[in-house]
Amino acid sequence: MEKRSNKYHLELKELSLKDGSGGTKTLEFDFENHDDIFQILDVIKSKNIFSNEQTAREFALGLKLFTEVMLKNKQHHLFEELRPSIMEFMKKLKSQ
Repeated sequence: MEKRSNKYHLELKELSLKDGSGGTKTLEFDFENHDDIFQILDVIKSKNIFSNEQTAREFALGLKLFTEVMLKNKQHHLFEELRPSIMEFMKKLKSQ
């Protein structure tokens, strides 16, 4: 049975740099995630984990992108030490 996942398109656009110059770079890519990222964004926002909505969005998106890569590469040695801590972190986050 084929695993089904949600498909997304992300566009990242450099607006300005810390040296005061204007940004010129962009990055676009499609990706899949087993979770509904927009639902996760709503849940994180509703839990008021962060006082700033922008921070909540950055946190949720970054976490979902990172953990999906980790799930898809379970056996990669890079994640060996981190995996147990991330699992504990996710349990704590979901219990809030």
